[in-house]
Amino acid sequence: MALPSPFSVISNILFVLVVALTLQISTAQHYCNSSIFSFGDSLADTGNLFNIARPGGLPSFGLPPYGETFFHHPTGRPSDGRLVIDFIAEYLGLPLVPPFFGGENGTDQSFKDGVNFAVFGATALDYSFLLDKGIKNPVTNFSLGVELNLFKRLLPSLCSSSSDCSKLLQNSLILMGEIGGNDYNYPLFAKTNIELVRKLVPLVVGKIGSVIQELIELGGVTFMVPGNLPIGCIPIYLTIYQTSNTEEYDPEIGCLNWLNKFSEYHNQLLQEELTRIRQLHPHVNLIYADYYNATLQCYRNPNEFGFEKKSLKACCGGGGPYNFNITASCGRPGSTACNDPSSYISWDGIHLTEAAYRTIAKALIQGPYTIPQINTSCIVSSNSQSVQQL
Repeated sequence: MALPSPFSVISNILFVLVVALTLQISTAQHYCNSSIFSFGDSLADTGNLFNIARPGGLPSFGLPPYGETFFHHPTGRPSDGRLVIDFIAEYLGLPLVPPFFGGENGTDQSFKDGVNFAVFGATALDYSFLLDKGIKNPVTNFSLGVELNLFKRLLPSLCSSSSDCSKLLQNSLILMGEIGGNDYNYPLFAKTNIELVRKLVPLVVGKIGSVIQELIELGGVTFMVPGNLPIGCIPIYLTIYQTSNTEEYDPEIGCLNWLNKFSEYHNQLLQEELTRIRQLHPHVNLIYADYYNATLQCYRNPNEFGFEKKSLKACCGGGGPYNFNITASCGRPGSTACNDPSSYISWDGIHLTEAAYRTIAKALIQGPYTIPQINTSCIVSSNSQSVQQL
């Protein structure tokens, strides 16, 4: 009897694995999202740090020209307009998610459609833990654990019993970040050795996973968990690590390869953690949001998405090859803003423009940059206009 070829054996194994993964994902329950609860950092902060800033200490993103495109005034969002979370809320037919700080007394009425705990500058790991490792957060002492505790304290005011709270969370979309980027940003901005920073990645991913599991125990069912951006394409990094060694850059788009590989490493470990949690909780719908590739497509094909060919420069900044100057950051004296933010990917050299966030949101909602694909069965025709406007 002839033995099967090695190729045939491998093909059969792959087929079994694909079927198993499909069955595993298909067991996840799908609920229509009637509210959004958000955790994270500046990529999702809709006004928290802005609202708790000390009098006279307004952060630069609380000053013009921030917010000029959509809101026409600063809202605490570090962009010229809306963020990914805003576009997702619009897509679901929900109001923009209010920040926890600055809400209408934090009542169940003001937060009935959800609440945002994301804070500009927040880390995944605790402030004291990072400080013990010589990493100081110069922006805030907020971390993912602090945000989770705020949510736990608020939850009893949103529901009358544990069963009601469980039902509330079953019908909610929980956005878990992006978070973790600042755990790496602070040491990397200080030019800490990349290998030392890599040691933080399993700890960061583990923290994200543990918080997700706590929320599952409270009743959470549907999660969107973004990965890290391609940080090698961000003007602040391109400025800090500028070099004459052309081999360190992607020859096609000019991003720093080693920094993008670091982001890929984080994203790989994060996806492995989500796979592990899926196996423990097959009823949960864990959606990995591929911010990395959804953004990278903009850099690789800027004209296709309406961006200029010089896509690595910031719209608002204080000059230099990438229009980023730490002493003249956007909103501060010495900085100027471009005439058309929609033609830029980077807004202030660290964060993205509304146009870039819109492109990312569209890539997540319409595919193929989520694993598994977002469930669209609950999107009613009344929301079709906002969907088409993405």
